[in-house]
Amino acid sequence: MPNASVVGSHVRRGARILERREEPMNSSLESIKTSRQSWPFPVEALRGLFPALRRDPFFVFFDNAAGAQIPQSVLDAVNRHLVDCNVQRGGRYAKSQEVDRMIASARESVAIFLNAADPCEVAFGMNATSFIRTVSLAIGETLGQRNEIVLTDIDHEANIATWLVLGKSGATFRWWKMRADGNLHTEDLAPLLSEKTRLVACTATSNALGSLVDIGEAARIAHAAGAELFVDCVHYAPHGAIDVQALDCDYLVCSGYKIFSPHMGFLWGKRSALDRLPTFREDFIPDEPPGKIEAGTFVYENVAGMDAAVRYLESLGGGAAAGNGRESRRANVVRAMEAIREYEAQLSLELLGVLKDCGATIYGISDENKLVSRVPTFCFNVKKISPARVTEEMARAQIGIRDGHMYSPRLMKRLALAQDSGAVRASLVHYNTVAEIQRFATVLRDVSQHG
Repeated sequence: MPNASVVGSHVRRGARILERREEPMNSSLESIKTSRQSWPFPVEALRGLFPALRRDPFFVFFDNAAGAQIPQSVLDAVNRHLVDCNVQRGGRYAKSQEVDRMIASARESVAIFLNAADPCEVAFGMNATSFIRTVSLAIGETLGQRNEIVLTDIDHEANIATWLVLGKSGATFRWWKMRADGNLHTEDLAPLLSEKTRLVACTATSNALGSLVDIGEAARIAHAAGAELFVDCVHYAPHGAIDVQALDCDYLVCSGYKIFSPHMGFLWGKRSALDRLPTFREDFIPDEPPGKIEAGTFVYENVAGMDAAVRYLESLGGGAAAGNGRESRRANVVRAMEAIREYEAQLSLELLGVLKDCGATIYGISDENKLVSRVPTFCFNVKKISPARVTEEMARAQIGIRDGHMYSPRLMKRLALAQDSGAVRASLVHYNTVAEIQRFATVLRDVSQHG
């Protein structure tokens, strides 16, 4: 395990490399290939910051959609809280006051990560699913004449079942359906909306297919009909910059465990929307966000870890050298996420080529010229070989991937796949490498050729 000075040098080296990248990501295939040759993303230096990658360097983490690894700084923040101030907030003594400061710091950091106008628009809790349910319960109490909810067939079940239960409260549902290219098209959304539409619930990125959704346009269409937009941003969050003000959605949820943090969740909502929501709260809690959204005590040490995860991304984008003000911190986050998007496009190109070479059936976007419309999460099957067999062979080679329905059973049905077997998924993030993809390719070729 490297000492603090070594870790710091890794971060500064990565920051210097990223500071030289000022132009935005170009979506063309040729630009991705050129970038791979001309700009060395500091992946090896960054891998040195992750204890799990150092401890078992031969193991390949290609199941990041089920949870990413955490950098040492995040682990340190969790441990620091548990050792130094593992007490309840709201007390008059120093350790309790330190918890208050930590929560305020984390709320500010997540607000910067999301580009929220006010940290009070950010609520902390156990996970994204519990927040979706909190909002759905509130929406169910306020349906009135606007009782239609639009759902999609590519979403994680957490952003479907939590809304369908409102049928008991008089809600009706319309379905925004995926096209054959594995994506949602916003021109298909408008005809579904009317004066009865209360809310559109959709993902920013399919956790199974990796397809991106045009959230900004979906918000414009929903608002034009007088409806709200609820966004599940869990799968997109580790892959690119989020700007809730630019997206103009009304609610957005994320989970820390995919953003290089421990398990926790956070909800963002427009202040006006959160003010209107009827929520459960104890009498001593003011009827205002974020307190009215945060039922009970959340896991403080994991919130401390989320704060550190945002700061890790800031360090990748420039760190303290670029300033510690809110604008500077946000600029660092954006710079980091843009660099991650560009590097991950290279990973997507490499992995896509491997899957095609092995004759795999790729679900979702498989056009090299449309990589800008996906993240490096690939769902596939190999002809006549069960998904379980593929993942078992990968496991024997110390490569972690996943098979099954990916918590998206309705999507599996659309793809004509059995729910009990589903498909294979490989999901990469910015600490993965081309060399790891080559190891994956070796195993997949052997499986596809020999069964």
